[in-house]
Amino acid sequence: MNVSITLATTRRILAQLRHDHRTLGMLIGVPALLMVLLRYVFDRPGLFDRVGPLLIAVFPFVIMFIVTSVGTLRERTGGTLERLMTTPMAKLDLLLGYALAFGLLALVQVGVVLAISLTWLGLDLHGSAWSLLLVAVLDALLGMALGLLASAFARTEFQAVQFMPAFVLPQVLLCGLLMPRAQMASWLEAVSDVLPLTYAVEAMREVSARSEVTGTLLRDMLVIAGCTVLALVLGAATLRRRTP
Repeated sequence: MNVSITLATTRRILAQLRHDHRTLGMLIGVPALLMVLLRYVFDRPGLFDRVGPLLIAVFPFVIMFIVTSVGTLRERTGGTLERLMTTPMAKLDLLLGYALAFGLLALVQVGVVLAISLTWLGLDLHGSAWSLLLVAVLDALLGMALGLLASAFARTEFQAVQFMPAFVLPQVLLCGLLMPRAQMASWLEAVSDVLPLTYAVEAMREVSARSEVTGTLLRDMLVIAGCTVLALVLGAATLRRRTP
């Protein structure tokens, strides 16, 4: 691993995104807009207090998946990754550069959503805002890692978006957001036990309900981080030169 190469990769990605106003708008503006809409759809502060933190876990995950899968595919099909693989850059340098760049964007994204939710929207959070911020950033990094992995199986940007139902929607349906997992069929609950978004939603539920850092919260954060690393490792396996 070379720190200077990793940071150069991070700067390159951030520079590209800085000139892509639509992507920045989607990354930062869309989650905040969705939270505002949902607050007034519910129109009941008590209900929003229960559901709001869970959605702060889901929105960064989904949006980072879409942006990363499409953006990485664009670099694959455009030959950028192929050219980078001919340089002394290691796969770890490339992946960490992506993780740092999108981690910084996730921090801004979640910070904006959290600031709006806690002030304008009146979200009542029992736990620490810093804990919620940390979990949300981990969720965004998980979406980024899965998006990087999904990009290896697509040939066009449209196909990359099509992978969203396979990678994202089952997790949204089974994570306990729409229905308590204990009330699901036993086999569905067993499936949800191996889906990382389940632990993201559970971690947000812990943060919103308890002021102290619980063992469940720590376990959930470790699971999310572990799944992110695993997805990055699998994504690294797809970064191969296509020409000798």
